[in-house]
This record gives sequence, structure tokens and C-alpha cells, in this order.
Amino acid sequence: MAATTTTAAAAPPNNNSNSNNLTLSSTTFAKLSPHPYLLANLQPPPSDSSASTNASTSSTPHHPPPASARANGRQPRQARPPNVNTSSLSHAHGSAVVRTGDTTVICGVRGETLAVSQIPNFRPASFVESSACTDELRDYDLLVPNIELATGCAPTFLPGAPPTALAQTLSTRVYSLLHGSGLLDAADLRIYEKREEEEASANNDDEGSDEGGEGGGNATVTETAEQVKAYWVLYIDLLFISFDGNPFDAAWAAVVAALRDARLPQAHWDPDREAVLCARAAPPRPLRVRGLPVACTAAVFTATRDRQRRRVGGGDKNGGQYWVLVDPDRFEESLCDETVTVVVDRSTSSSRGQDDTATRILGISKSGGTVVGPQVLRRLVGVAEERWLDFKTALG
Repeated sequence: MAATTTTAAAAPPNNNSNSNNLTLSSTTFAKLSPHPYLLANLQPPPSDSSASTNASTSSTPHHPPPASARANGRQPRQARPPNVNTSSLSHAHGSAVVRTGDTTVICGVRGETLAVSQIPNFRPASFVESSACTDELRDYDLLVPNIELATGCAPTFLPGAPPTALAQTLSTRVYSLLHGSGLLDAADLRIYEKREEEEASANNDDEGSDEGGEGGGNATVTETAEQVKAYWVLYIDLLFISFDGNPFDAAWAAVVAALRDARLPQAHWDPDREAVLCARAAPPRPLRVRGLPVACTAAVFTATRDRQRRRVGGGDKNGGQYWVLVDPDRFEESLCDETVTVVVDRSTSSSRGQDDTATRILGISKSGGTVVGPQVLRRLVGVAEERWLDFKTALG
């Protein structure tokens, strides 16, 4: 019993020393309780809670209090600055590396020739020009994007794993936006065969010689006719080196930067060899990229932890507190059920001669939740315009 009493008397100082060693870091707390951790960062300090609560329940509930900040230190409407490097790959016709924060993606564009004889239901150029509903890029599958996430870029994407649903979804979204935005012109991907047709006059040299040589000096008329014999097929391969949320914005920026950097060899169809020949001496020609479409994605974080109740019809839209987080990272995406992507273009070439202040909305996509309404979308368009300026500066 005495030994037991001695041990109990020595226990308090040991417990005090252990309590100092059990202090949890912010990273550990974020893993143990992620939703309260992000909510504690976004909510204002207790001293200003009363004033900020009244402000948050006003006509603009989506705006967080001024003192709020995300777990990564950014403000809710603050995006990560982009960094773009082009011509990074030596064996591709065009390439680019885009980094936003800890999300890094590399894109390579390589062109391969496709003869029209290998295209099912091919239509000649005369029919294509007369038909307003014909889309050569889509009908002949001349743009083939592919996104690879199984590179070890994140713990959830192990190398060698089969394509995930996210990778297939991103590829489909990039494919749809490539055609919907009208970024490329099909005329840049056509490969022609040039023929010289000589038409002799009615009085040829033989007839002229029979008539005493008169009329034998008629010149031949040469006409040049162009026929589409092949196309360039652009394979757009994207590879994520590191993944920290918001993959679509980075992937789309890499696609645009790589296409602007692409240079295709000057090619023509040789009828004798029945193959496409490229001119080595001639300099490669760039693609005519229309405009500069930029994607801006935001996620909605709600203070309510019961996600199922929000799906059924919770009160977030009717007065509950929520935040619209622009350019979310991987930690924030795991806690948000609703995302919105706005694609805008403010370049002069895409506005058909309008000034630089004109903004074209090329697409709006939304998934999950019922929080985002018309007012929030208008504000997101303004944020997307600022994001467009960031990418324009990064692309040079």
C-alpha cells in the first residue's frame, strides 16, 4: 500500500508534463475534425461575433465577415496565383506546365495525320462549306483530350491504378469546352492535295499544223484545285504532377497554353505515294487560337454539418451561414457539396471587334447543392473576370 501511495503522489507532475506534450497541431486537428476546423477559421473572432452575425444574415449572406479567413490563409474570394511555362516538352508540337498553388499539371499536344479514307462517312469540302450545321472537329474526332491522374500526385491517386471517375469526368469537360468555345478552326487541321490541270484550246497544235501552222500558238490554261485528303488529329495529353484541389481550372489553362504554343509542320498530300509528306525546310505554322477562355471554379462551404439535411432542403439558402470559396484546395473540396465553374473570355479577338471590357460567358456548370442562385452567379462572374486577368498576365 505504501508503494501505491508513493506512486500516486508522483503522478501529478508526470501528468502535467504529458499535458504539455499532447498539444495538437493545426494539421492534426484538421485530420481529426475537418469540418469544425475549417468552420473555426472562417467564422469571426468571438468578440466580433454579434456584429458579424447581424451582417451575415443581411441581404448578402454569402459574403463572410471581413475577419474570416480560410485554413490555407486565403480570403474566400482569393485564388492562388497561376504560373505558366510553355515549350516544356521537346518531343511534342506544343506543351505547357501550369501551377496554381500545389496543383501542377503538364500538357502536351502532338499531331498525327489521318487520311480521309480512314474517316467513316467523310463529306467533301464542298458539302462542308454549304452546310451550316457541320462540325469537322467534332464529327471527325480531330481533338482527343486525355487526363491522367494515376501518377502518385495525391494519396488517393496511386500510380498504375485504372482511370478514376474524376479523370474521365475532367476529360469529358475539357472535350466539351474545346468544342463549345470554338477555340480552334478546322481549316488549320486540313491537309490538301494540289493538282495542276492543263486545258488545251480547241485548236491544238496538230490542227494548227494541218491548217498551215496558224492557230498553233494558243497558250494552255493552268488551274489549281485543292482537295482535302487528310487531317491533323491533335492528341491533348494532360498529366498531373501534384494534386491539391481545383483540377479543372489548371487543366483547362494548360490546354489553352499548350495549343497557343503548338506548331504543326507544313504538310501536303502526295498522290503518287498516297501519303502525307511534311516539308522539313519550311518553318512550322502555329495554330490560330481564338480568344483566351479562362475557367474559374468555386465551392460552397456551409456551417451545417448534416449534409443529408442540406440535400433534402436545409435552411442554408433561407438564412443559414455559408461561404463561397474561390479556387478550393483538396481539403476544402472534401468538405463542400456544391461547386460552380464559370468560363469567361475578355479578349478582343473572341468579342468580334469589341473592346477589351466586353466579357463573354462561354459556359456555366454547377453540381450539387441548392445554395448558389442568380445573385451569387453574378458575383462569381466578376471574380472570373479578375481571374482572367491573372491568367492573361501569366500567359504573357
